[in-house]
Amino acid sequence: MKEVRGQETEKGVFGTEHTRCHRCLTQTLCPVPCEGCSYSRYCSTSCQQNAWEEHHHWECPLGADLMAMGVMSQLALRVALKAGLKNIQMAKEAKEESTKSGLSCLNSDCRESSNCNPCHTNQPNPILYYGDSYLSVFHLSHHLSHHSPGMRFLCAVTVATLYLKLSKTGPPPASWDLSRHSRDTSQLPDGAEEEGGISDWSPELWPLGSAVLRHILQLRCNAQAILMLQDTGTPNSSVQSSKEIRIATAIFPTLSLLNHSCCPNTSLVFSTGDGADLSRSDLSADSDNVAEYSGTACGVTVTVRAAKAIAPGQEILHCYGPHSSRMVTQERVRLLQEQYYFLCQCEACAMQEQEEEEEEEEEDGAQNRHQWSGGQHKSGLLCSKCKAFLKKCSKDKGTGFVCIQSACGHHMSYSELSHRLQEIREDLEKAVVLMERERPDEALRLLKRIERQSGLILAETHPLQGELADTMARAYATMGDWNNAASHLERSAVAIGSQYGEDSIEMGRQLFKLAQLHFNGGARGPALSVIPKARCLLRLYCGPHCHELQELQAMEDCLRG
Repeated sequence: MKEVRGQETEKGVFGTEHTRCHRCLTQTLCPVPCEGCSYSRYCSTSCQQNAWEEHHHWECPLGADLMAMGVMSQLALRVALKAGLKNIQMAKEAKEESTKSGLSCLNSDCRESSNCNPCHTNQPNPILYYGDSYLSVFHLSHHLSHHSPGMRFLCAVTVATLYLKLSKTGPPPASWDLSRHSRDTSQLPDGAEEEGGISDWSPELWPLGSAVLRHILQLRCNAQAILMLQDTGTPNSSVQSSKEIRIATAIFPTLSLLNHSCCPNTSLVFSTGDGADLSRSDLSADSDNVAEYSGTACGVTVTVRAAKAIAPGQEILHCYGPHSSRMVTQERVRLLQEQYYFLCQCEACAMQEQEEEEEEEEEDGAQNRHQWSGGQHKSGLLCSKCKAFLKKCSKDKGTGFVCIQSACGHHMSYSELSHRLQEIREDLEKAVVLMERERPDEALRLLKRIERQSGLILAETHPLQGELADTMARAYATMGDWNNAASHLERSAVAIGSQYGEDSIEMGRQLFKLAQLHFNGGARGPALSVIPKARCLLRLYCGPHCHELQELQAMEDCLRG
């Protein structure tokens, strides 16, 4: 129940599409393409044949149309095709029974006053929740009353178009054979035989359209991006960087039970293909007593891991995307209201709103009340005259930023600041391109010039300073200067800790790279000091079997002799 999509590049090619199997998401360097279209590729002929029988036989002629309609339409169609008429009929009967009993959907609108997400319930209804099965998917809330009339009309037209196009692709799937599922053979369409199957898309198959429409509306609030780390840069480079990208979209009904928090106490780990443990779907704990839950789809395992200590009776919270360390409060609130139809009142939002209100009430010169992450001001911006921190201007003093030192009072407009930051970003991108073209010496000269410019207006904790230091570390490492590379990566870690937190997965990945640099540079003491910190964070967020932990263990064994 997933569709393979990556991040779109400038050429319109999906980033990881050519390396992942479109059925089980196994990474492959020699994909087997579909014989009928240029879109779907598979890791083996077995996956190709299974996908063809399950869903691709009907998707293949609609490849271009499905690409234009988007991932939600394609995933909704695939879910309905694979479910079949019998499962949909059973789900509708269960829905009717629950309506008569006055019961609600699996995650219906029943907690408008919740401090987290009013779209989900704490406890699954025993009648409507069936584990990771289609019945649970069917009973996820579609939030029809929250969608605008225009959105409803667009979805309905999309589904009608899909149904008409499907009717021209050939006979329906065997799972939609009415003669196999109808309780009353007198209801069979004209011309259909009780034992022989069906040959066309008769009106009795309209439940397919209604199911697809239901799933499109559900997926807006329940689709889950499957994220993986992908190496970036040139393949032959001695130093590789990585970024997190979306390789697919899936629906996990158990995961949909979790409420949202902008500062969650859980993290998600995805395993695909051969790395997916398809036999697991239960609660367990690793050797460090970190609780986790694993749910599976075809070739995909998602593990919910406790990222913090969770007391008995405390709610398990998951981030739906907008995170407090990556997005300001107003932007998070807006996005959550637009997509999930609730006003977030989680602990992070309440705390940050209070801090922002206090900042607006401050008088000029109240420097001690503008603390952020170890004594650093929240903005991370420096006054170009006195090097004190800048703060946002109060409403009665215009827009822009002003020095927190009342004796200085230097003012910088939004346009001036935006222009200077944009220049730094553009030069940084040029330096990255130079390194990818194997010209690290030129890149390093440009980076040093950027460092001088950025130091005039940016504190060490500013995210852009962290990115700059990380890029300089990569340049030095490419040239074999491991000690200088480690020094700059330590500076980058300061910004990472300020932005994401000292116990974040981002810090864990940064410490992992730092351990590699110390190891390559022969710095035994620093490497042995960093390895336990990196191991602790990576084990917490990624589980005890991630390949980074294996590499850390190998480095430690080598250093200890």
